[in-house]
Amino acid sequence: MEKTLVLLKPDAVQRGLAGCIIARFEQKGIRLAALKMLTISQPLARRMYALHEGKDFYEPLVRFVTASPLVAMVLEGRDVVAVARRMMGPTFGPDAPPGTIRGDFGMSRRYNLVHGSDSAESAATEIALFFAPEEIQACNPPAEQWIYARSGDELI
Repeated sequence: MEKTLVLLKPDAVQRGLAGCIIARFEQKGIRLAALKMLTISQPLARRMYALHEGKDFYEPLVRFVTASPLVAMVLEGRDVVAVARRMMGPTFGPDAPPGTIRGDFGMSRRYNLVHGSDSAESAATEIALFFAPEEIQACNPPAEQWIYARSGDELI
C-alpha cells in the first residue's frame, strides 16, 4: 500500500477542524498509519519547504507553519497520494470546489489548511522528516475487505 504525509496546518488546528478533516480521510477508506501533534521548528519547516526557497511566499509560509501546533499524519491506501490531494482540492480555498477540504473550509490565499505529499517519492522523504519508522503502525483492519475488491493479488 502507498503512504503519504498529510499535515493539518496551524489554521486547521486553531479553527478546530482537525477531527473532521481526519474523519473525511477515514470515511473515504484511507487508513491512518501514524498521527502526532507538534509545533515544528524553523529548521524543520525550511527542510520541508526547501523547494519553495526564494519564492515570495516562502518566509511567510515558514513563519505560519511554525507559529502554532499542527497535526502530522501518515495515511495509507491504494493511490493514496493522488486520492488525498484530490480530497484536499486546489491550493487556494476560494478556488477549490465544494466537497474538497479547502473548498469547504478555506477562504485564504495564504492559509490553506493542509499539506499533502505530491508524489510517492516526496511522501517517503517528508514522512521521514516527521516520523521514525517505528512510529508508523502496520495493520490490516477487517473492514479493508469492504474497501477494496481484489483481482488475484491486485486491489481494485
